[in-house]
Amino acid sequence: MTSNRAAVPGSESPGVLGRVRLPDPRAIRTPYGDGGLTVGRRIIRRLRRPASPPDWVLVGAVMALVFIGLIFVFSSSFAISQELHGNTRHFAIRQLIGAGIGLVTFLLLARIDYRIWQRLSSPIIWISLLLLAAVLIPGIGHEENGATRWIQIGSLPALQPSEFAKLAICIYVAAWLAAKGDEIKRIPLGLAPFCMIIGVIGGLLMLEPDLGTFAAIACTGVVMFFLAGAAIRHMFMLLVGGSAVLFAIVVGAGYGMERIRTFFNAEEVAQEAGFQIINLVSTLGSGGLTGVGLGASRQKFFYVPSAHTDGVFAIIGEETGMLGAMVVLVIFAVLIYRGIRAGMRAEDRFGTLLAFGIVAWFALQAFFNVAGVMRTIVLTGIPLPFLSFGSSALIASMAAAGILVSISRYGRGRMPESADPPLSDHTPTRDVAPMREAKRPRVSPFHSGRGDGS
Repeated sequence: MTSNRAAVPGSESPGVLGRVRLPDPRAIRTPYGDGGLTVGRRIIRRLRRPASPPDWVLVGAVMALVFIGLIFVFSSSFAISQELHGNTRHFAIRQLIGAGIGLVTFLLLARIDYRIWQRLSSPIIWISLLLLAAVLIPGIGHEENGATRWIQIGSLPALQPSEFAKLAICIYVAAWLAAKGDEIKRIPLGLAPFCMIIGVIGGLLMLEPDLGTFAAIACTGVVMFFLAGAAIRHMFMLLVGGSAVLFAIVVGAGYGMERIRTFFNAEEVAQEAGFQIINLVSTLGSGGLTGVGLGASRQKFFYVPSAHTDGVFAIIGEETGMLGAMVVLVIFAVLIYRGIRAGMRAEDRFGTLLAFGIVAWFALQAFFNVAGVMRTIVLTGIPLPFLSFGSSALIASMAAAGILVSISRYGRGRMPESADPPLSDHTPTRDVAPMREAKRPRVSPFHSGRGDGS
């Protein structure tokens, strides 16, 4: 005689192989379930989420650039450091401290699941805006060379918020675009809010003023907007509108027109505004094939203004020659390739867009700096990532690289495959009526994808 009693959770019930104890569903926890855990334990559990080994090629490229940067910051700042501070190692020590902080940040962010930044995207962008606004407050903002771009409090090291704004805009725009999906093809929900986001950041940057950083952030955002699936007509509108805004800014800012005139007529003002451009090009070419030797640069003795910041690539070319400069560019190419690879293998849209945004940031900055040194474009004053002197820039770049490594660790581990097999003459096909999409609830155009309705 068989029993038809319903199985009670947590009780014993007859089974095919004998009596089996049925677990209580309330006691079943998913591998990453957070029920009944404190906030601290939930955070620890998220940090322990299983991940693949990091992309060691990507890690090696970042560490190689940081190491090369430390060497050439010391070499290029030798003379100016002695002149200004009476110590040949002043700038090198500051860069070394920045590299140490950046290394800790890099290792920490590489271990944290990158998805956490999607939920924190709104607080991150607000903190960035507050820091950019704090630069403009008298007594907090520090002015140097006619620009107020640093926060200086007492004897603490100066902080440049615009460098961290680059990472903040990558995170926020990636979260915002991931939440929008195909809605970015609509002007009220896509193009208009995107222009407002970039415009607010750009307005604060131009008050410093910092046209180079504004150009880098705007170009990075446009690349992410395009890769997210923006309509071609909207990209054309961005191109036309952005060019008009840039022209107005350059004309309105006297130093912008001065740089353009100097770019085309540097020889006519060789002892004034054209001094830096002419000496950057001559320094880069004076190294020949193999260079004059590590540390043996002659142009760093006050012939190249800002040799340890804007002109560090010229010093690399002089001391290591064309071969050394090519090695640096190849390392950058490897970093960019592995970053794109990590983005392609990301599990979600946010990870892909964030990886592509960080890669675009590094690639655009490297292009602007190197092309400016070679006099291919107007000198922008944008630092070379990982190589130019600047603790804030180095820490922000290493933090972004750490997130890039995190995306490589928590990805699928393989390139995404096509959903449909390739068609051939022997493959039977049939027409399938498209499914009607369900209506999505209306959300705010500035919804950042945090998942909590805010």
